[in-house]
Amino acid sequence: MILLSAILLGLPVGLVAARAQQRAYQPPTLAHIWLIFVAVLPQLAILYLPEVRRQTSDEMTGILLTVSNALLVTFAWLNRKQSGLSLMLVGAALNFTVMAANRGFMPISPQTAGRLVPQSILQDIATGTRFGLKDILLQPEHTRFEWLADRFLPPVWLPYQFAFSLGDVFLALGVFWLFAFPHFERRKPL
Repeated sequence: MILLSAILLGLPVGLVAARAQQRAYQPPTLAHIWLIFVAVLPQLAILYLPEVRRQTSDEMTGILLTVSNALLVTFAWLNRKQSGLSLMLVGAALNFTVMAANRGFMPISPQTAGRLVPQSILQDIATGTRFGLKDILLQPEHTRFEWLADRFLPPVWLPYQFAFSLGDVFLALGVFWLFAFPHFERRKPL
């Protein structure tokens, strides 16, 4: 959700900036874009296709999510000189770190999860088990790199609530920058 919001905000900013500079908007040019598809396809299958999800063990799901995140880090590294990709690299690396350290899933505390679902549902979910699609419910003291976990929530007045991590923030900023300023290139050191 946070990445979709970054695209939906970044693209109009990029279009307005291009128009203000009296030039056509050029979408970002990225190398090795196939890595994104290879990384995302298994996630889509194991997380959003009910039959595939039922047949895939949590252990295998964790492995596939870890490999998927490693591919996203690789993609960001290979494109790091492009506008916004260095921020995306930081975000992808942070998410990879916390997920790989916690069996391939993004940890979320019962306190944060309690803001997303009613207590009656949460009490039936044991700590150490999956919560949602990519999260695992863990007490903060049992979470490796807890400060990188899904611990942030949007303001309560927003109709859609979701948890996100520090890595997600960097990813979103990078995606926004990529679409808003696709031709901004980092200066080469002297």
